[in-house]
Amino acid sequence: MGKVIISCAVTGGIHTPTMSAALPVTPEEIADQSIAAAEAGAAILHLHARVPETGEPTGDPGVFARFLPVIRQRTGAVINITTGGSPNMTVEDRLKAATQFSPEMCSLNMGSMNFGLFPMAARYGNWKHDWEERYLLASDDFVFRNTFRDIAFILESLGENGTKFEHECYDVGHLYTVAHFLDRGLIQPPFFVQMVFGVLGGIGADLDNLVFMHRTAERLFGRDTYRWSVLAAGRHQMAFVTEAALLGGHVRVGLEDSLYIGPGRLALSNAEQVAKIVRILGELGLQPATPTEARAMLGLKGGDRVQF
Repeated sequence: MGKVIISCAVTGGIHTPTMSAALPVTPEEIADQSIAAAEAGAAILHLHARVPETGEPTGDPGVFARFLPVIRQRTGAVINITTGGSPNMTVEDRLKAATQFSPEMCSLNMGSMNFGLFPMAARYGNWKHDWEERYLLASDDFVFRNTFRDIAFILESLGENGTKFEHECYDVGHLYTVAHFLDRGLIQPPFFVQMVFGVLGGIGADLDNLVFMHRTAERLFGRDTYRWSVLAAGRHQMAFVTEAALLGGHVRVGLEDSLYIGPGRLALSNAEQVAKIVRILGELGLQPATPTEARAMLGLKGGDRVQF
Protein backbone atom coordinates (compact mmCIF):
# COMPACT_ATOMS: atom_id res chain seq x y z
CA MET A 1 0.00 0.00 0.00
CA GLY A 2 1.20 3.49 -0.82
CA LYS A 3 3.83 2.21 -3.27
CA VAL A 4 3.73 3.49 -6.84
CA ILE A 5 5.60 1.87 -9.73
CA ILE A 6 7.40 4.53 -11.74
CA SER A 7 8.17 3.57 -15.33
CA CYS A 8 10.54 5.71 -17.36
CA ALA A 9 10.30 5.65 -21.17
CA VAL A 10 13.79 6.79 -22.03
CA THR A 11 13.81 7.64 -25.74
CA GLY A 12 10.89 6.11 -27.71
CA GLY A 13 10.30 6.37 -31.42
CA ILE A 14 8.26 9.57 -31.60
CA HIS A 15 10.47 12.56 -30.86
CA THR A 16 13.40 13.40 -33.12
CA PRO A 17 16.87 14.77 -32.29
CA THR A 18 16.05 18.30 -33.47
CA MET A 19 13.37 18.63 -30.79
CA SER A 20 15.67 18.36 -27.78
CA ALA A 21 19.39 18.01 -27.17
CA ALA A 22 18.50 15.92 -24.10
CA LEU A 23 16.89 13.11 -26.12
CA PRO A 24 19.27 10.14 -25.85
CA VAL A 25 20.31 8.71 -29.20
CA THR A 26 23.54 6.72 -28.93
CA PRO A 27 23.75 3.49 -26.92
CA GLU A 28 25.97 5.26 -24.42
CA GLU A 29 23.45 8.08 -23.95
CA ILE A 30 20.57 5.62 -23.58
CA ALA A 31 22.51 3.61 -21.00
CA ASP A 32 23.61 6.68 -19.02
CA GLN A 33 20.13 8.20 -18.92
CA SER A 34 18.53 4.87 -18.04
CA ILE A 35 20.90 4.34 -15.13
CA ALA A 36 20.32 7.89 -13.88
CA ALA A 37 16.54 7.43 -14.14
CA ALA A 38 16.75 4.23 -12.09
CA GLU A 39 18.86 5.97 -9.49
CA ALA A 40 16.24 8.74 -9.34
CA GLY A 41 13.47 6.25 -8.55
CA ALA A 42 12.28 4.49 -11.71
CA ALA A 43 11.56 0.80 -11.11
CA ILE A 44 10.91 0.00 -14.81
CA LEU A 45 12.90 1.24 -17.80
CA HIS A 46 10.99 1.15 -21.09
CA LEU A 47 13.56 1.03 -23.88
CA HIS A 48 13.75 1.69 -27.62
CA ALA A 49 16.89 1.91 -29.77
CA ARG A 50 18.12 4.56 -32.18
CA VAL A 51 20.54 4.54 -35.10
CA PRO A 52 23.53 6.12 -33.32
CA GLU A 53 24.58 8.33 -36.23
CA THR A 54 21.17 9.83 -37.02
CA GLY A 55 18.80 9.14 -34.13
CA GLU A 56 16.36 7.29 -36.38
CA PRO A 57 14.32 4.59 -34.56
CA THR A 58 15.64 1.06 -35.14
CA GLY A 59 14.72 -2.45 -34.12
CA ASP A 60 18.26 -3.78 -34.70
CA PRO A 61 19.19 -6.16 -31.85
CA GLY A 62 22.83 -5.24 -32.40
CA VAL A 63 22.10 -1.70 -31.21
CA PHE A 64 20.10 -2.94 -28.22
CA ALA A 65 23.03 -5.21 -27.33
CA ARG A 66 25.23 -2.16 -26.84
CA PHE A 67 23.17 -0.81 -23.93
CA LEU A 68 21.04 -3.58 -22.42
CA PRO A 69 23.88 -5.40 -20.59
CA VAL A 70 25.29 -2.12 -19.30
CA ILE A 71 21.96 -1.12 -17.79
CA ARG A 72 21.39 -4.55 -16.29
CA GLN A 73 24.86 -4.60 -14.71
CA ARG A 74 24.53 -1.14 -13.18
CA THR A 75 20.89 -1.12 -12.02
CA GLY A 76 18.36 -3.48 -10.51
CA ALA A 77 15.57 -1.96 -12.60
CA VAL A 78 13.12 -4.03 -14.62
CA ILE A 79 14.07 -3.73 -18.29
CA ASN A 80 11.07 -3.43 -20.61
CA ILE A 81 11.86 -3.73 -24.33
CA THR A 82 9.49 -2.23 -26.88
CA THR A 83 7.57 -4.33 -29.38
CA GLY A 84 6.16 -1.08 -30.78
CA GLY A 85 9.41 0.30 -32.17
CA SER A 86 7.93 3.01 -34.34
CA PRO A 87 4.69 3.08 -36.35
CA ASN A 88 6.48 2.64 -39.69
CA MET A 89 8.33 -0.57 -38.73
CA THR A 90 7.09 -4.00 -39.71
CA VAL A 91 5.90 -6.31 -36.93
CA GLU A 92 8.88 -8.57 -37.65
CA ASP A 93 11.37 -5.73 -37.16
CA ARG A 94 9.61 -4.63 -33.99
CA LEU A 95 9.99 -8.09 -32.42
CA LYS A 96 13.62 -8.85 -33.20
CA ALA A 97 15.16 -7.47 -30.01
CA ALA A 98 12.48 -8.78 -27.66
CA THR A 99 12.71 -12.26 -29.21
CA GLN A 100 16.50 -12.37 -28.92
CA PHE A 101 16.86 -10.95 -25.40
CA SER A 102 13.84 -12.47 -23.59
CA PRO A 103 13.35 -9.55 -21.17
CA GLU A 104 11.21 -9.53 -18.05
CA MET A 105 8.74 -7.19 -19.77
CA CYS A 106 7.82 -5.94 -23.23
CA SER A 107 5.42 -3.24 -24.28
CA LEU A 108 2.47 -4.38 -26.39
CA ASN A 109 0.06 -2.03 -28.16
CA MET A 110 -3.43 -3.50 -27.87
CA GLY A 111 -4.85 -2.46 -31.22
CA SER A 112 -4.18 -0.98 -34.64
CA MET A 113 -4.63 2.79 -34.82
CA ASN A 114 -3.90 6.00 -36.64
CA PHE A 115 -0.84 7.52 -34.98
CA GLY A 116 -0.47 11.17 -35.91
CA LEU A 117 2.89 12.83 -35.34
CA PHE A 118 2.59 15.23 -38.28
CA PRO A 119 1.40 18.35 -36.34
CA MET A 120 4.81 18.46 -34.61
CA ALA A 121 6.63 19.13 -37.88
CA ALA A 122 5.34 22.71 -38.10
CA ARG A 123 7.09 23.67 -34.86
CA TYR A 124 10.61 23.24 -36.22
CA GLY A 125 12.54 24.71 -39.12
CA ASN A 126 16.18 23.66 -39.11
CA TRP A 127 16.40 19.88 -38.94
CA LYS A 128 19.51 18.06 -37.77
CA HIS A 129 18.83 15.10 -40.07
CA ASP A 130 17.02 14.71 -43.38
CA TRP A 131 14.80 11.86 -42.20
CA GLU A 132 13.10 13.77 -39.36
CA GLU A 133 10.65 16.02 -41.22
CA ARG A 134 9.74 13.28 -43.71
CA TYR A 135 9.10 10.82 -40.88
CA LEU A 136 6.77 13.18 -39.03
CA LEU A 137 4.85 14.40 -42.08
CA ALA A 138 4.31 10.86 -43.37
CA SER A 139 2.44 9.97 -40.19
CA ASP A 140 -0.79 11.40 -41.62
CA ASP A 141 -0.85 8.11 -43.56
CA PHE A 142 0.43 5.82 -40.77
CA VAL A 143 -1.63 2.92 -39.58
CA PHE A 144 0.13 1.51 -36.53
CA ARG A 145 -0.57 -2.17 -37.08
CA ASN A 146 -1.46 -4.43 -34.15
CA THR A 147 -4.10 -6.91 -35.35
CA PHE A 148 -5.66 -9.63 -33.21
CA ARG A 149 -3.38 -12.10 -34.99
CA ASP A 150 -0.31 -9.92 -34.31
CA ILE A 151 -1.18 -9.57 -30.64
CA ALA A 152 -1.82 -13.30 -30.23
CA PHE A 153 1.51 -14.10 -31.92
CA ILE A 154 3.41 -11.71 -29.65
CA LEU A 155 1.71 -12.99 -26.50
CA GLU A 156 2.38 -16.60 -27.41
CA SER A 157 5.92 -16.30 -28.75
CA LEU A 158 7.34 -14.01 -26.06
CA GLY A 159 5.23 -15.48 -23.28
CA GLU A 160 6.90 -18.88 -23.80
CA ASN A 161 10.03 -17.45 -22.16
CA GLY A 162 8.15 -15.94 -19.22
CA THR A 163 8.08 -12.37 -20.57
CA LYS A 164 5.13 -10.32 -19.35
CA PHE A 165 3.71 -7.19 -20.91
CA GLU A 166 2.99 -3.53 -20.52
CA HIS A 167 -0.37 -3.62 -22.31
CA GLU A 168 -0.56 -0.16 -23.88
CA CYS A 169 -4.18 0.95 -24.28
CA TYR A 170 -4.68 4.09 -26.36
CA ASP A 171 -8.46 3.96 -26.26
CA VAL A 172 -11.36 2.25 -24.51
CA GLY A 173 -11.62 -0.42 -27.19
CA HIS A 174 -8.09 -1.55 -26.37
CA LEU A 175 -9.23 -2.43 -22.85
CA TYR A 176 -11.85 -4.72 -24.37
CA THR A 177 -9.09 -6.32 -26.45
CA VAL A 178 -7.16 -7.02 -23.24
CA ALA A 179 -10.33 -8.61 -21.83
CA HIS A 180 -10.65 -10.74 -24.98
CA PHE A 181 -7.15 -12.16 -24.60
CA LEU A 182 -7.69 -12.61 -20.88
CA ASP A 183 -10.74 -14.74 -21.71
CA ARG A 184 -8.65 -16.76 -24.19
CA GLY A 185 -6.06 -17.45 -21.51
CA LEU A 186 -3.24 -15.69 -23.37
CA ILE A 187 -2.97 -13.04 -20.62
CA GLN A 188 -2.54 -14.25 -17.06
CA PRO A 189 -3.00 -12.23 -13.86
CA PRO A 190 -1.42 -10.20 -12.52
CA PHE A 191 -1.13 -8.16 -15.71
CA PHE A 192 -0.10 -4.55 -16.28
CA VAL A 193 -2.25 -2.08 -18.22
CA GLN A 194 -0.70 1.19 -19.40
CA MET A 195 -3.41 3.74 -20.27
CA VAL A 196 -2.19 6.24 -22.86
CA PHE A 197 -3.71 9.69 -23.32
CA GLY A 198 -3.11 12.57 -25.72
CA VAL A 199 -1.69 10.81 -28.80
CA LEU A 200 -3.43 12.01 -31.96
CA GLY A 201 -5.51 9.03 -33.06
CA GLY A 202 -6.10 7.78 -29.52
CA ILE A 203 -8.21 8.93 -26.59
CA GLY A 204 -7.82 12.59 -25.66
CA ALA A 205 -6.06 13.98 -22.61
CA ASP A 206 -9.18 14.89 -20.63
CA LEU A 207 -9.44 13.92 -16.98
CA ASP A 208 -12.96 12.61 -17.55
CA ASN A 209 -11.44 10.12 -19.99
CA LEU A 210 -8.93 8.97 -17.39
CA VAL A 211 -11.70 8.30 -14.87
CA PHE A 212 -13.77 6.51 -17.52
CA MET A 213 -10.85 4.33 -18.65
CA HIS A 214 -10.13 3.40 -15.03
CA ARG A 215 -13.77 2.54 -14.30
CA THR A 216 -13.99 0.49 -17.48
CA ALA A 217 -10.87 -1.47 -16.56
CA GLU A 218 -12.20 -2.14 -13.06
CA ARG A 219 -15.46 -3.44 -14.53
CA LEU A 220 -13.76 -5.62 -17.14
CA PHE A 221 -10.95 -7.05 -15.04
CA GLY A 222 -11.86 -6.76 -11.38
CA ARG A 223 -9.70 -4.92 -8.92
CA ASP A 224 -7.32 -7.70 -7.91
CA THR A 225 -6.31 -9.20 -11.27
CA TYR A 226 -4.32 -6.33 -12.73
CA ARG A 227 -2.21 -3.25 -12.06
CA TRP A 228 -2.77 -0.06 -14.02
CA SER A 229 -0.60 2.88 -14.94
CA VAL A 230 -1.02 6.13 -16.87
CA LEU A 231 1.07 8.10 -19.32
CA ALA A 232 0.08 11.28 -21.11
CA ALA A 233 1.73 12.97 -24.06
CA GLY A 234 3.38 16.36 -23.93
CA ARG A 235 2.13 19.05 -21.57
CA HIS A 236 -0.43 16.72 -20.00
CA GLN A 237 2.22 14.39 -18.61
CA MET A 238 2.61 15.43 -14.98
CA ALA A 239 -1.04 16.36 -14.35
CA PHE A 240 -2.25 13.00 -15.61
CA VAL A 241 0.25 10.84 -13.78
CA THR A 242 -0.47 12.74 -10.58
CA GLU A 243 -4.20 12.10 -11.00
CA ALA A 244 -3.47 8.42 -11.66
CA ALA A 245 -1.50 8.16 -8.44
CA LEU A 246 -4.34 9.79 -6.50
CA LEU A 247 -6.72 7.16 -7.93
CA GLY A 248 -4.43 4.33 -6.84
CA GLY A 249 -2.61 3.77 -10.14
CA HIS A 250 1.00 3.71 -11.20
CA VAL A 251 2.82 6.24 -13.39
CA ARG A 252 5.04 6.58 -16.44
CA VAL A 253 7.25 9.52 -17.33
CA GLY A 254 10.20 9.95 -19.68
CA LEU A 255 11.35 11.75 -22.81
CA GLU A 256 9.42 9.34 -25.04
CA ASP A 257 6.20 10.82 -23.67
CA SER A 258 7.16 14.46 -23.09
CA LEU A 259 10.29 16.51 -23.70
CA TYR A 260 9.34 19.04 -21.03
CA ILE A 261 9.74 19.44 -17.28
CA GLY A 262 7.41 22.44 -16.98
CA PRO A 263 5.63 25.01 -19.15
CA GLY A 264 8.04 26.10 -21.88
CA ARG A 265 11.02 24.36 -20.22
CA LEU A 266 12.69 21.39 -21.86
CA ALA A 267 13.72 18.66 -19.47
CA LEU A 268 17.46 18.23 -19.07
CA SER A 269 17.16 14.44 -18.76
CA ASN A 270 14.85 11.55 -18.04
CA ALA A 271 16.09 11.54 -14.46
CA GLU A 272 14.83 15.09 -13.99
CA GLN A 273 11.29 13.95 -14.84
CA VAL A 274 11.59 10.92 -12.54
CA ALA A 275 12.82 13.10 -9.70
CA LYS A 276 9.89 15.46 -10.19
CA ILE A 277 7.25 12.73 -9.95
CA VAL A 278 9.05 11.27 -6.92
CA ARG A 279 8.69 14.67 -5.22
CA ILE A 280 5.02 14.90 -6.18
CA LEU A 281 4.33 11.40 -4.87
CA GLY A 282 6.05 12.29 -1.62
CA GLU A 283 3.78 15.29 -1.15
CA LEU A 284 0.81 12.94 -1.61
CA GLY A 285 2.10 10.55 1.03
CA LEU A 286 3.14 7.95 -1.55
CA GLN A 287 6.48 6.28 -2.21
CA PRO A 288 8.13 4.92 -5.36
CA ALA A 289 8.15 1.13 -5.50
CA THR A 290 11.55 -0.51 -5.66
CA PRO A 291 12.31 -2.83 -8.56
CA THR A 292 11.90 -5.78 -6.19
CA GLU A 293 8.47 -4.53 -5.15
CA ALA A 294 7.48 -3.91 -8.78
CA ARG A 295 8.50 -7.47 -9.70
CA ALA A 296 6.34 -8.84 -6.90
CA MET A 297 3.33 -6.71 -7.87
CA LEU A 298 3.55 -7.70 -11.54
CA GLY A 299 4.56 -11.33 -11.13
CA LEU A 300 7.76 -10.97 -13.17
CA LYS A 301 10.26 -13.76 -13.75
CA GLY A 302 13.30 -11.87 -12.41
CA GLY A 303 16.32 -10.22 -13.92
CA ASP A 304 18.37 -13.43 -13.76
CA ARG A 305 16.22 -15.07 -16.45
CA VAL A 306 16.86 -12.64 -19.31
CA GLN A 307 19.20 -13.25 -22.22
CA PHE A 308 21.51 -10.25 -22.04
